[in-house]
Amino acid sequence: MRQTYALIIPALNEAESIGMLVRQIPRGIFAQVIVVDNGSQDQTAVVSTAAGAQVVSEPRRGYGQACWTGIQHVQDSVTAIAFMDADFADDPEDLVKMLQRFDEDKWDMVLGSRVMRNPEPGSLTSLQRFGNWLSTRLIAMIWHVRFTDLGPMRVVRRDSLALLDLRDRTFGWTVEMQARAAQLRLRVCEVPAHYHRRVHGRSKISGTVLGSFRAGVRILWTILRCCILPLRP
Repeated sequence: MRQTYALIIPALNEAESIGMLVRQIPRGIFAQVIVVDNGSQDQTAVVSTAAGAQVVSEPRRGYGQACWTGIQHVQDSVTAIAFMDADFADDPEDLVKMLQRFDEDKWDMVLGSRVMRNPEPGSLTSLQRFGNWLSTRLIAMIWHVRFTDLGPMRVVRRDSLALLDLRDRTFGWTVEMQARAAQLRLRVCEVPAHYHRRVHGRSKISGTVLGSFRAGVRILWTILRCCILPLRP
């Protein structure tokens, strides 16, 4: 079955990078490229529109909230949805490899793993690496499914996304997606992906120790919540 893809890019104050990112997304593979402006105070929306993206405004802050709002604007004809960050740390060319793997029609989700390919020095902090290690180990212990990373770049079938019943609207969005996928025994594979140091701006998660700590707590709580709370019918 040939897939029709949309790409969702949540963005908060990323005017310096978002235009370059959108212009380097390979043309012709996405029916929609949606930038969700998550309450930016700079020119993120203007720059995104000028670069050719469809811009959706979501003033309610939260990574998961921005992703969820983007999903609501995906065309009915789209059968699979990709996600990536706006900071240009991910390589848009890796999307092509991920979609090629997805087109094998054997997978419900394909993840871009930053740690399967050596990330650029300084792109992942020690705290991020430890959080990745701990979270993926917990998922393996609970659901016996092994991941190497909780990276933002991924593509998932639209019908599978609906089954995941995602409720987190913060930084727990990505780990909830993977934990629920493991719980439901969805077919998931990882593809090595490049990861670069942020050139412009500051990370909303790893930019401060407090931000990293809060994100880490949220991620661990999300895994616990997936264990406790059943999926909604």
